[in-house]
Amino acid sequence: MTNTYTAIVQQDGKFWIGWIEEIPGVNCQAESRDELLETLQVTLSEAIQLNREFALREAREGYQEEKVTV
Repeated sequence: MTNTYTAIVQQDGKFWIGWIEEIPGVNCQAESRDELLETLQVTLSEAIQLNREFALREAREGYQEEKVTV
């Protein structure tokens, strides 16, 4: 499944900073815009995987997983 997210990026002095609008806590900084976008992509992927692992660890016996599309 492919999802699309919105990266907010801006130059701040010598660095580029950015964050993912839809996912709190996913933010990065880099020396170039391209490097920032790559780093945001990796960080977002890792955050989603960690959230998924946490959710499954917290689930009680007999849970079901359902896909939700917005």
